[in-house]
Amino acid sequence: MDPSKPGESAVQIIRELGGLKPALGALRGAGDTLALVPTMGALHDGHLALVAEAGKRAGRVAATIFVNPLQFNDAGDLARYPRQEETDLAKLEEAGCDLVWLPSPDQLYPQGFATNVSVRGVSERWEGEHRPGHFDGVATVVAKLLLAMRPDIAIFGEKDWQQLAVIRRMEADLGLGVAILGYPTVREADGLAMSSRNALLGAGERRQAAALPAAMLNAARRIGAGEPAELALRDAREALVAGGFSKVDYLALVDGGTLAPVDNASETTRMLAAASIGSVRLIDNIAVTSVQQSGG
Repeated sequence: MDPSKPGESAVQIIRELGGLKPALGALRGAGDTLALVPTMGALHDGHLALVAEAGKRAGRVAATIFVNPLQFNDAGDLARYPRQEETDLAKLEEAGCDLVWLPSPDQLYPQGFATNVSVRGVSERWEGEHRPGHFDGVATVVAKLLLAMRPDIAIFGEKDWQQLAVIRRMEADLGLGVAILGYPTVREADGLAMSSRNALLGAGERRQAAALPAAMLNAARRIGAGEPAELALRDAREALVAGGFSKVDYLALVDGGTLAPVDNASETTRMLAAASIGSVRLIDNIAVTSVQQSGG
């Protein structure tokens, strides 16, 4: 919804695939560009920042809400994923979204659906190792959403850095003609990356969860100052366990483009992490820059 256009006062909600094409045609009738923000719902301020950025980048803004079963390799995790449709729609309307598509699984994956989008290379390490099939599910659903909605731009949060790399590779390889943009991670006051999964943390677990960004930032400073990455990352893992995390799946220094492990900081280096506290698994990433490169 563009407040500068009189007579528009509500976000348009589309549930059936058959209604999507005419709705998009009417929305873009004046030749406006369209930015898409795909989500799985349970929206927080990080999602709304994506919607705000979309409004700056295009004349019209659309969002999707779809909890994608293909990207869950744990049925229990799928069942636990928070869902709050009514609240989400109210937030999207207030944020200025013009259209929201809420497809059902059978609309995206009809009976007999047999196609899988698999992105080699950037999907194979880290989350790919710990969640087999996850990125196939991500690439498949994003390809379906982009083909159905044909946006000019699609915006994703950088918190899921590997996911962003997979989507960029997929779009480039398939030539979908959509600009894939990343938006910096939005964080809570204590540094924890905003995530729909944070709502699953108990009060004590939520306080302990701040150990994740703290340990990462400390390791990043040490690596940027020239300390061996192996030592800084080992100490960070120990700090997470001491801080209440039950399991650290990975904490790694990687090239931000290829996601291959590296030993030293450079202009494109990222630190990737995945760790569990209670029954909740959190992921995060930050840039790691050397003192020389940053001018310090």
